[in-house]
Amino acid sequence: MEESVFAEQTTRLVSDLKFPNLLPPNPVIKILIAFCKNDPVFEALVNASHRLSLEPTFVKSAESAIDAFQNPSSGGHHIIIVDARYPRTIEAEALGRSIRNSKGSQHTTMVAVVKKSVFEKDDTAVISLLDVGYNRCIIESPHVSICSSELRQIQHSLVRPQNVISTQQALYTALHRSREAVIITDDTLRAQYANRASERVLNMKLDEIVGRSLSDLVTADISNILSHTSRYKDYDGYLTTRRKSQESSQIHVRAVPVSCIGRNPTHLVLILESSSSALVSTNAIGEALQTLPQGKEVPRGSLHSIRRGSFDVRSIASDGLRRTSLAKLSSLPLEAPITKVLSLLAQVQENCSLDEAKLLDRVMEFLKREGLYSPQMKEIRTEDPVATDLIGALLTQGPTNILSSRRSSNDSIIRGGGRPSTGSIVFNKTKESSQLSDLLQTALDWDFEIFKLEDLTEKRPLVCLGLELFRRFDVYNTFNCDEMTFKLWLIEMEKHYHSENTYHNSTHAADVMQATAVYLQQLSNRELKIMDRMDEATALIAAATHDIDHPGRSSAFLCNSDNTLALLYNDICVLESHHAATTFRLTLGDDKINIFKHLDRDMYKLARSIIVDMILATEMTRHFEHLAKFVSVFGTDVESKDPLPPDNDDNQILVRRMLIKCADVSNPTRPLKFCVEWARRIAEEYFMQTDEEKRKNLPIVMPMFDRTTCSISKSQIGFIEYIIHDMMDAWNSFIEMPEIIRYMEFNYSQWKLFEEQGINTLSDIKRKQMSLTEDTASSISLEEKF
Repeated sequence: MEESVFAEQTTRLVSDLKFPNLLPPNPVIKILIAFCKNDPVFEALVNASHRLSLEPTFVKSAESAIDAFQNPSSGGHHIIIVDARYPRTIEAEALGRSIRNSKGSQHTTMVAVVKKSVFEKDDTAVISLLDVGYNRCIIESPHVSICSSELRQIQHSLVRPQNVISTQQALYTALHRSREAVIITDDTLRAQYANRASERVLNMKLDEIVGRSLSDLVTADISNILSHTSRYKDYDGYLTTRRKSQESSQIHVRAVPVSCIGRNPTHLVLILESSSSALVSTNAIGEALQTLPQGKEVPRGSLHSIRRGSFDVRSIASDGLRRTSLAKLSSLPLEAPITKVLSLLAQVQENCSLDEAKLLDRVMEFLKREGLYSPQMKEIRTEDPVATDLIGALLTQGPTNILSSRRSSNDSIIRGGGRPSTGSIVFNKTKESSQLSDLLQTALDWDFEIFKLEDLTEKRPLVCLGLELFRRFDVYNTFNCDEMTFKLWLIEMEKHYHSENTYHNSTHAADVMQATAVYLQQLSNRELKIMDRMDEATALIAAATHDIDHPGRSSAFLCNSDNTLALLYNDICVLESHHAATTFRLTLGDDKINIFKHLDRDMYKLARSIIVDMILATEMTRHFEHLAKFVSVFGTDVESKDPLPPDNDDNQILVRRMLIKCADVSNPTRPLKFCVEWARRIAEEYFMQTDEEKRKNLPIVMPMFDRTTCSISKSQIGFIEYIIHDMMDAWNSFIEMPEIIRYMEFNYSQWKLFEEQGINTLSDIKRKQMSLTEDTASSISLEEKF
């Protein structure tokens, strides 16, 4: 018996030797069996594996299964069998997602063993297992013969075809590295694949080619190609490329029909060659460009495989928009030298020749590089103490006793000790779990019920919401890391948020992460192609940890009290530096939660630089600097979607910074009931700081936040007027989310009404919240109010 099986293993099938002609591997099949206990079903599978001369590995938990599969020397199993009968011991769905999100799992066959009753009742459980990545579900059986039959069928129907498919990756690699441009289309000439050389011939990025019809890429009539290839004839001819802002070029095309299923052609292989004149033109342009100053290069490592390439978002702004953005800069409560220079150049540009105007355009673009914006306050209304206190405090670093009403992560300190460990989060199959599932379905709604999530998760919302958002934005695949590692990472991050804080706790982190996700979704909907998968993943990670280990005291308090962190960071960007450092110290300190462990060195360095930069961007002393740069580059009205040169990363950095800044202080742009609750929480946190300063005889950083005299309504009015309004106006113009402006204007009018009505103390706000909870019409019928 064993000899016959061995002969079968080593003898190649006829089908293996035909299409493609690359011989597939035929190794001894490795099988991973994950069972929580050694019952008769397990014993039958073990004996069946030995009978078929398979190479088995046995584990008893989901964590062990992931570790075994990812083991570089003994992992990479061809078949994984998971006991799905006891979800409390091995959560089969979570394990399936984790395996599928592991590097190299795309060709692994996954099988779930389920109870017979599951098949007899309904197919819901089976469908859910298939949806997360299992290839097949089999009924539990203690009989070795039945298990052997199942494994043999799996081997022939799933494992062998997967071996052939996996081998074809070598062909795709060769094709991708080929110097000859190749595009594979379906039978309607819609591109399904394009190799790297096609970028050069068509002067387009791969993501601009794949998914589009050939008629969108060329100006010629493509019906001749279809008429030839539909009769199994090759096509040989010339086409003219279609490309904005580029001279048209003629290319030679050979189209070969291919039938993958059935008899009719299902795909066309297009081989493209530039004409000699086009090549000469391209070389001449390339030589000319080499004489021009080049932008900085950022090492990307292997990121090319998943990053779409950066786009210079400057082309989004037209000449008219540039004038609008300069006018907007003049209206801001600041003035930097670079702003004056840009205004003067714009005036000169209006009265010069076309060639001179183009040269000035180049000069102005260089002036918009990072590091040239260091604003100073212009003269503001001295009779308005709220404006003076807010802007003055935000532009001041180090020890201070200037009034402040800010609410971002800049104004917090770090004290020793976090929340004790709570272990993994497990929710019982109750009414609450059903409510939680329904709530997470709305995770990308702007009116997402964050405080309901806080209640349902017992003040641990970051793990649940984080896993949901990571899943939606395909973060697991982007990082080549399993879901279990991300879950443990989120648990550890949430442990280091201080639940005793009324504002800067894990609910705030979850809220900022949710706002970030909505912004990312909106950018994706607009197809601006600014944020690729790595940008999205790192943005969500930065949002989740941007205030980690934050106990709710201001940066000035930290410096005034001679805290060790203030000494460590020289009173400069103390909190944000600590948040970023804590994120990486915790993540890299434990391999079980190291979400970066499967990134290569260059990819990790890129991810780290993005995360650190975004966390540091939440430091508010540079608020006006970031805003001025954003407005000068993008203006206040965005209409064009033309992509930009791929070598400019400055604008992508600017967008990421503005995104997390707007997410961090998005409270005034949420429905009123949320806005009021966040205002109450931040006021209580500031009140506690003032109380402590009085007790310790320290300088009082924010005298207006004295619980006996503070007007919460007035502080919110000033915060919206001088910090939120201009920033959200510019951000809305960029991403086109009018609801944030409608909510902001409505909330602003309500805070003014509250102030007129004398609703300004903490107790007043709490009483007002009761009526807001009962009446949600204010957040639903905004369209009727404007």
